[in-house]
Amino acid sequence: MMANLFSSFDPSTQVFSMNWLSSLLVLFFFPCLYWLIPSRYIMFWINLYKILHNEFKILIGPSNKGMTMIFISLFFFILMNNFLGLFPYIFTATSHMALTLSLALPLWLSFMLFGWINHSFYMFAHLVPQGTPSVLMPFMVCIETISNVIRPGTLAIRLSANMIAGHLLMTLLGNTGSSMSLLMINGLIIIQIALLTLESAVAIIQSYVFSILSTLYSSEVN
Repeated sequence: MMANLFSSFDPSTQVFSMNWLSSLLVLFFFPCLYWLIPSRYIMFWINLYKILHNEFKILIGPSNKGMTMIFISLFFFILMNNFLGLFPYIFTATSHMALTLSLALPLWLSFMLFGWINHSFYMFAHLVPQGTPSVLMPFMVCIETISNVIRPGTLAIRLSANMIAGHLLMTLLGNTGSSMSLLMINGLIIIQIALLTLESAVAIIQSYVFSILSTLYSSEVN
């Protein structure tokens, strides 16, 4: 039963699977900016971009304004993939570690390489927080090293686990609908709508958390 349940997240459930190509559908939702008069849809994206740019700029600092484009693009990509997964017959690419780890690991590696090459003394000093007693310094170095190493894993697991959890709950409730009475089905529909609303909020929150944590990690090495 569990194998059949998790097979809904399997990208190879068909002979010729087109599931992973669903992540490219994100490109069709970005507005075209060649119109003379921008529509409300374009204005919504522009305002959202400005809000994210101002917030990321504060975290990164005034000397790295161009870096906000990386994290804004990351936010939009994860957000649209999360939302597309809520539609029927569209594969949720962000529910797999193959995608989430592919996003988190290169970012983390680039931050670490940049920090250790350009700010080696600061990176060594960052392993021991200020005010740490001399006896605890070796333990703090081990703890800080482990916390730095597991960062890409925590980013990837957080995103994929949150996307899988809601989809699994909706799948479990939906499979029980065939054995329910008409009154119970009406209640099930209300619960499913509430879960869908919750999943929409989770899609926004998780994309924001992924991008904001990546921004914080980059600000530590600058």
